[in-house]
Amino acid sequence: MYRTIQDFLTDWTQENDSTLKVFKNLTDASLKQNVSSEGRSLGHLAWHIVLTLGEMGDKAGLKVIAPPEDAPDPDKALEIIAAYEKAGASLAVEVKKWNDGMLPEEIDMYGQKWTRAAALASIIKHQIHHRAQMTVLMRQAGLKVPGVYGPSREEWSQFGMPPQK
Repeated sequence: MYRTIQDFLTDWTQENDSTLKVFKNLTDASLKQNVSSEGRSLGHLAWHIVLTLGEMGDKAGLKVIAPPEDAPDPDKALEIIAAYEKAGASLAVEVKKWNDGMLPEEIDMYGQKWTRAAALASIIKHQIHHRAQMTVLMRQAGLKVPGVYGPSREEWSQFGMPPQK
């Protein structure tokens, strides 16, 4: 849980950068990759992350610059990246308008009472959850998966080590 705006912004900077690293390895062709016909595609998951910054941000009282919730999935990876960069930067600007004393205040989120701090934590956790799903689909699509919290299989050689099993 966040006790200060700066604590959130520190986490947000890292998670925003990590998500961008993942998004920047997407290709237009890879956006259609999915596990099954019932599952979400790689492009849909990425777009869902973008849209949720606006949707969850709005519910929390933040005016995040993001496409509308029902915006169709783009077929270009660069469109997703550009929208994410804009929404992510906007989220940080909006949160800076809050002060530390506002974090324990309760707000209505999805018919429940959450603190503002919990809403911010959920925005980050939601993104992490779907970013992890994306990395599986990226492997299936033959894309390089960048390391986020440590080196990926492809990055171990940069440390002079074989990939871990």
